Amino acid sequence: MSDMPLQKVRPGTVHRVRPDISVLSDSLEVPGIGHLPVNAFVLLASEPMVVDTGLGLPDRDFLATLGSVLEPADVRWIWLTHPDRDHTGGIFELLEAAPKARLVTTFIGAGIMSCERPFPLDRLYLLNPGERLDLGDRTLIGFRPPLFDNPATVGFFDERSGVCFSSDCFGGPMPTAELAQADDARAAPVEDLRAAQLLWATVDSPWIENVDPDKYRAGFQPFLDREPDLVLSTHLPPAAGITGSMIDTLASAAGTPAFVGPDQAALEQMLAGFEPGGGGR
Repeated sequence: MSDMPLQKVRPGTVHRVRPDISVLSDSLEVPGIGHLPVNAFVLLASEPMVVDTGLGLPDRDFLATLGSVLEPADVRWIWLTHPDRDHTGGIFELLEAAPKARLVTTFIGAGIMSCERPFPLDRLYLLNPGERLDLGDRTLIGFRPPLFDNPATVGFFDERSGVCFSSDCFGGPMPTAELAQADDARAAPVEDLRAAQLLWATVDSPWIENVDPDKYRAGFQPFLDREPDLVLSTHLPPAAGITGSMIDTLASAAGTPAFVGPDQAALEQMLAGFEPGGGGR
């Protein structure tokens, strides 16, 4: 799959991965890490749902991208996998544009969001791992992914399609924006994908260094039980047909040392390269 052609991408590229599921694809370049995919999703259920709301950067227009798939006013549910800024970029604009939509999150998630801007409590729908949400033509089952960076994280399985929405889990930075916004994770060579996912595990979930290996691996049991053919992670291109190999990759990460980024000396050296006469441009 590593030979599949890649086209130039732009923020807000849309991939229709199932007749009723679209990926709103974006990416963010992180120095020293790579190009991190940042996806949101649309479920065209009887009661349409948006999953996460992308980046909040000035050159992004989440509502315009969403509008190419679904009229924002028709959205009935917004599933917030967790309230980090790369998941909430368009959330308040969407809540305003979709007055009938309710925000699915946890008690902790609602508390974190209220630190940014208050919103009506009657628009909240609190859902914990193990609980279900009925969208009319399908049922979603919430679960705690085995890797996460926020205590409010809840992914879900779509019982109708069999697709798993895993939030940050299974993510991996890519070497280019084109790969980060590809329509298939298999566009990356197998070993490169494995290395990217192991790196992301140590960046996004640094506590993995200290976990009990057996308890940690038990966290993958919901995937083994359901065997989803398609996994949709916020930080990976759509991953079809490789769930088993991705589980093997992440299951091996227990005990891996946490990622340590550049320190102040490295930052000053980098900044010096951009000063006049410093040799950088």
